Amino acid sequence: MNLANKITIFRILLIPVFMICIYIDIPYNYYIAAFLFLFAAITDGVDGYIARSRNQITVFGKFIDPLADKLLISSALIILVELGAISSWIAFIIIAREFIITGFRVLAAADGIVIAASGWGKIKTVTQIIAIFSTLLNNYPFSLIAFPFSKITMFLAVIFTIISGIDYIYTNRKIFIEEEDK
Repeated sequence: MNLANKITIFRILLIPVFMICIYIDIPYNYYIAAFLFLFAAITDGVDGYIARSRNQITVFGKFIDPLADKLLISSALIILVELGAISSWIAFIIIAREFIITGFRVLAAADGIVIAASGWGKIKTVTQIIAIFSTLLNNYPFSLIAFPFSKITMFLAVIFTIISGIDYIYTNRKIFIEEEDK
């Protein structure tokens, strides 16, 4: 197993640690959890960079990396819903988009087509990470000046999630057309 894949596995192992930090009764547990979440999210870029720069892209990495991302984002959203920090419809839209695009990629892969990440997808990921991180911090430090930064970024995350989903499907719509022709 190469270094990039080890980092991805480490990201998955950080998810339960992040979740436990939310629930244990210690000072600053939400802050610790928020920074664990951010650290785990940053490892996504690190493992990708390492895999590309060392020419160590593997089939396992192509499978496990997006799965790790979805697990991290989904676990954080579910916790935020449970805590009453976000509405369930926000989590639903973001998680549903991930299921839809994953299914879409499976269809494409069955035909030997690899769908690369788009610019919209990258913007979506960054806004989701910022929104979740700021919500885990309870909008700190923006709460000091009564600026709803976490709510604005969560709204933007939902918008970019929808846009990126539509973009993926529209840009690669030929996959559906080819499926219908079979």
